[in-house]
Order: sequence, then C-alpha cells, then structure tokens
Amino acid sequence: MAKEDPDKPAPDEARALRPRIWASEASQQFSRLHPDMSARSGLSGRQVVGLAVALLLLIAGLSGLIPGLKPALLLLAGLFFTTTILLRVLALIMPAAHGKAVTGERLATLPRVTIIVAAYDEARVMAELLKRLMDLDYPDDRLQLILALEEHDTATINAARACEVTRQVTILATPPGEPRTKPRALNFALRHSRGEIIAVYDAEDRPSPDQVMTAALTFQQAGPDLACLQAPLNWYNRDKNWLTRQFALEYAAHFRVMLPFFVRLGWPLPLGGTSNYFRAEALRRVGGWDAHNVTEDADLGFRLHRAGYRCDLIAPPTLEEAPFRVRPWFLQRTRWIKGYIQTFAVHSRKTTGATRPPHWIALSLTLGAAIAAALLHLPFAALSTLALTQEPGALRDLWPYYLFAVTGYAVAAATAWLGMRRMGWTARLFDLLTMPLYWPLLTPSAVRALWQLAFNPYFWDKTEHGLTDEN
Repeated sequence: MAKEDPDKPAPDEARALRPRIWASEASQQFSRLHPDMSARSGLSGRQVVGLAVALLLLIAGLSGLIPGLKPALLLLAGLFFTTTILLRVLALIMPAAHGKAVTGERLATLPRVTIIVAAYDEARVMAELLKRLMDLDYPDDRLQLILALEEHDTATINAARACEVTRQVTILATPPGEPRTKPRALNFALRHSRGEIIAVYDAEDRPSPDQVMTAALTFQQAGPDLACLQAPLNWYNRDKNWLTRQFALEYAAHFRVMLPFFVRLGWPLPLGGTSNYFRAEALRRVGGWDAHNVTEDADLGFRLHRAGYRCDLIAPPTLEEAPFRVRPWFLQRTRWIKGYIQTFAVHSRKTTGATRPPHWIALSLTLGAAIAAALLHLPFAALSTLALTQEPGALRDLWPYYLFAVTGYAVAAATAWLGMRRMGWTARLFDLLTMPLYWPLLTPSAVRALWQLAFNPYFWDKTEHGLTDEN
C-alpha cells in the first residue's frame, strides 16, 4: 500500500486552496510567462530617459529658456496636428467598414457564449444589470453568465443574490490579491468559463438585446483569424449636462468613425473595456489579460494583432453611464491615459518587435497621438491665447500653428458630428463649437497619470456608477 505524503493537502483542503491558487495566477501568470509584454515591468531605461528628456525640452522650449527651441516645438506640433488631421479627414471621406447586423437563418447549433461582468462596489446597479442580462436574445442553454465580484465586497454580492433572475447566474467571489484590477478578476473568471466565445461587460452596461446573437453569428460566418468583435459604446445619460454631451461626441467619433476606419486599414483596434466578444481559443492563446495594465482592453487589441489575429466591429450598441461631474471624469481619464502610456511603452519596446510597420505606425497614431494630445492641449491653448493677447504680430508670425489648430478642431467637430449621425442622434451646434474648451481638461489628467505611473502604476481609479436618475 502506498504511503500518503504528510505534506500533501487532503482533497477537501486542496479544493479549498484551488481558488487562492487561481487568484494568484490571475494576478501574476501573464507577467511571469510574458514579462516583456506586461506592464508590470514598467518603462525601460531608455523609455524613462526619453520621456524625461522630452518633458524637459517641452518645459524649456515653452518657457523660452533655450533660444530657437520654441519654433522647433511649434513645427513638431504642426507636423503632429497635420498627421492627425489627415487621418481624420481620410476617416471622414472613406466609406466606413462599420459593423452591420448579421442577417440570415440561425445555424442549428449556436456557439456557447460566456458573459463575464467584473464588478466592484456596484451594489446600486446590480438589479438593472441583471435585468439587462435577462433580456438578451440568446438561448439559455448556450449562455453562461458570470459575475466576478471581490470576495470582501459583500454589499455587491448580497445585492446580486437578492435579485430575481430567470437565468442561471454564477457569482464568483474573487479571493484577495494584488494588483486589485479588473483584468485580474477577468483572468480569474476565465478559469470558470465554458464558452467558445467570451464576452466582457461592465456593471452599468445596457447592451442591445440582439448584440450577443449578432456576435455569435458573425463569428460563425468568419474565419479563425477573427479573434474579437467590438460593439460601439456611448452614454445613456449623454444629455445630463455639457460634460456628458462632450463625452458622447468623443465616443461617437471614436467608435463610429475612427474605429471603422482602422478596421478598413487593417490596424489593431484599441478596444473599449466592455462589449468585447473574444474567440476563447485566441484569448487563451495570447495569455488572457495583463493584470498590471489599467487599460487591459487596448493592450489586448494590440496583442491579438501581433499574434496574427484581427478585430472587427458589430452594429448593436451598448450604452453606459458617463461621469457627469468633473472629479469622477478626471479620475477615470487619469486611469485611461495611464493605461495608454503603459500599453504604448509595452508595445514600443524593441524586444517585442513592435517597430515593424504598420504596427508601429498604428501604435503611434492611435495611442501615441492620444497621449501627446492629452499632454499638449492645455499648454498650447494657453500659450496661443497668451501670444494673441500680449504679443503684437503673433497672428502674423504664428499663423501656420493657428491654422493647424483651427483646422484640427474643425475636422474633429466634423468627425464627432458624423459619429453622432451614425449613432442616430443629433449633435448640438453649441456642443460642437465648444469642443475646444473640453479638450484642455485632458492635460491635468495626463499629468496625474504620469505621477501615478511613477509612484502608483497599478492603482485602479474606481468610477462610481448608478448616480444618474434616469432609466
């Protein structure tokens, strides 16, 4: 008779330990297996030096400490604006390859779909979330619903358990661990997922009822190179105030104009954090989510592209709740910009081969442009206004820059207008004209993102939901 190992846990103990092991793997496995692709490794030495030099040159040039540097910076800014303007103009005039609702008879066997909602401190929206999940048009026996909640978040767990549901919902209590981020919870839930398609929703989402069916049929009719489908996002409380209307314009331009253009170019998509549908095999092949990246969605879009997959769009949208006060908007945007910097740093390292075009071009003109714009909007808006009011002949001397700025804002407004039209909404003229007042708000968030990147890189600024008094 074989002797038992006294150090081996008993079967019951092993089962109890399994969630803790899986939670640890959800946190650390990606960074351990793919250290060069994980945000855990931070910026490389060259990247730190390059960023520091760029910031010092920017400060020195704008303050006039180095003669001749300010015109050079303005020239670089003009080239940057020209490139982004041309990109938007092409997106405006080129027919969009935007997703269309899939038609035709349903196939005999639909793929099994797992929907994961990773939520923390979301007790107030649980009832509405589960109601929306119950309304999805998809067979019950082909749909697995998982709520990935934090083990200590008893308020959200109890709120979910108290809801009346007509479908089976699995509540996963994710054991504690670091970093405490959404991608960590998604990795933990992926262990329990049985679907051929893995979908990710946020707690406040209101997806179109036909969205899951559209995604499933699209995957069935596509080749194995299709790894992800993104549904367009916008805000159900877009008319709450000026800030939410500006947010709606921004999202309409991004999801209805720019992303369709990127699809047509064959570029990687900086995915939104929700209403993503992944082919499970492809998702697992690239290692799931990076728990240390606070914009795990954008990172995953680029990793899928690098692995030879493509992403596409579907038509049925998801509406979310936009922050309608400045501070929550500021905190959310800080996290997004920080995550964009993390993702840009990871995918621009020489060791990853990201320098190959068109990957490098796409990386620079999507995430790179977003980071640069966030850092530059307020300084250049302030300096240009100061020059116009205090320097005689500024308009004559700097007219190319002002032309770039005016043209850039006009093209951006046209992109937002077209995006809203494709959403089936009407953009207000006042909101389009006041877009230049919205963009400089990005700069304080970008500065805070750099600070967090240096001292608290994996901190997840939580966005509070369920605050809008409308249904």
